Parts: sequence; structure tokens; C-alpha cells
Amino acid sequence: MATLRSSPRLSANALTVLRQRYLAKNSRGVTVESPHDMFRRVATDIALAEPVRQQDKVARQFYDMMASLRFLPNSPTLMNAGRPLQQLSACFVIPIEDSLESIFDAVKQQALIHQSGGGTGFSFSHIRPRGDRVATTNGLASGPLSFMRLFNLATDVIKQGGTRRGANMGILRVDHPDILDFISLKTEPAEMTNFNLSVGLSDRFMRAVRQGRSYRLMHPRTGKPVRQLPAQMIFDRLVEAAWRSGEPGILFLDTINKANPTPQLGLIEATNPCGEQPLLANESCTLGSI
Repeated sequence: MATLRSSPRLSANALTVLRQRYLAKNSRGVTVESPHDMFRRVATDIALAEPVRQQDKVARQFYDMMASLRFLPNSPTLMNAGRPLQQLSACFVIPIEDSLESIFDAVKQQALIHQSGGGTGFSFSHIRPRGDRVATTNGLASGPLSFMRLFNLATDVIKQGGTRRGANMGILRVDHPDILDFISLKTEPAEMTNFNLSVGLSDRFMRAVRQGRSYRLMHPRTGKPVRQLPAQMIFDRLVEAAWRSGEPGILFLDTINKANPTPQLGLIEATNPCGEQPLLANESCTLGSI
């Protein structure tokens, strides 16, 4: 890539953040990269997707967009483009099924993603409810909330790229038997400090609220009704918790899946940590700021 003359227009605060989180350091922790070098590294790497004869032009264009702050890619791109890790995606949705193997495999994937600078989203809706019988051990299941605390603790000990705390989205369907405990989880300030939480609402639930009817909670493994609760009561609990603590949020899952461009690949059950990007299981999003 030819020499670039334009200098990045960065404030003192931006330079401080860059030195702390994004600029390359040597083995002694000394910064060995300038903002110009970082943008050049990223632009050159991104341009490799283009035909060889266009790479220099595209790299210049991408550099100019970043240096003028008209566009900035997400943090993993700034951190990892053109470097050995080469993990450029912001966030991933990791599937969790109702087994210890699946749950702990997801914890492993979460840790590796957070280490690389990414975030993770999960639906815990497939995990059997608290108190359910576990046939293999003849014991009782601890429920999705207990495992969510495990994911939260793992995030505490794995920093994103060694510089940022990890971010997560935890989602539970409104028809899960443990939904009331989930709704009230973050009214306790010390709970789930590394998670955003959202309740997955359905069209059927919203109709039950409007019509003042009861709503069936379903066992996620058998698909059979467990009990019924007044839909308005569930909705009121959700509103009260959101007013008290700002969480949980809501996801209209049926509406999301009506707009799913690849329904043959499965249902969308979760989003990235900030909730703006619904994703299929094992999908990622590469975000940016205009």
C-alpha cells in the first residue's frame, strides 16, 4: 500500500483509549504502533478481499474513511485485523442445548470469543426448569439461572483481548417455567453484572395479555404444559422489573423470525449483547459506526 499522508483526526481522549486498548504492544507492554499505523494495518488487511489490482485503491479509501472518523469498524477489527489472531467479528450467538456437554462447551466458546475481543449472545430457553427430574442421575435440575451465573463468572475472569470486560446477552422465552425468576433476576444489583437480559415474547403471549387470558408455561424438553399463569401478571412483573432496574428488555421472537432471510437454516432465538442484531446459532456480526 502506498504511503498515506493524511493524519487521523483524534482527540486526546481517543488517543488515550487507543493506547490502552487497540495499538500494538511489544512483549514488554510498550506501545509500538501509532494510530496512523493501526488504520493502515486495518485498511491493508480489509483490502485483501478485493482483486489484487484494486487493493491499493480500496485500502486508501478505507483508510481515509477511518482517519476522518466517517466510519470506524468494531473493536475486534481494530484490534485483530492484519495480526495473527485475525478475528474481526464483534459478537457471536452460541447455541445451548439441555445437556452438561452443550452447556460447558458453550462456556468454552464464550471464553475464547471474549479473549479475542468479541461478545456473545445466548438463549437459555432449552435448559430444563429448576426442580425437574434428571433421569441419568436421579437428581433434580438446577435450572437455567444457575448456569447463567456460571457464564457470568466465566466472563469475570476472561477479559476481552486482555483489555475489555466481556459482554453477553441472555434470553429466556416467556413460556419457560422459570420465567418469573428470570424477570426478577437483575433487580438484585449484584446479579449478572456481565449480562444484558431479554425476555423472548411471542405473538400468542401478547394476544393473551390483550385479551386478559391465562398463558401456558411449557416444558422445554417435552413441549408439554407445566402450569398456567395470568398473562397480564407476567407482563406486569416484566414492566415492574424494567422500571426498577432497566432490565430485562424484550425481543419479539415471532416478528424477528418473520423477517428471517434464511428460515431453512433454523429459528433465530438470540441476538448480540446489545440486542440490535438477531443471529442464528453460530452466526456472528461484524459491526461498525458511521
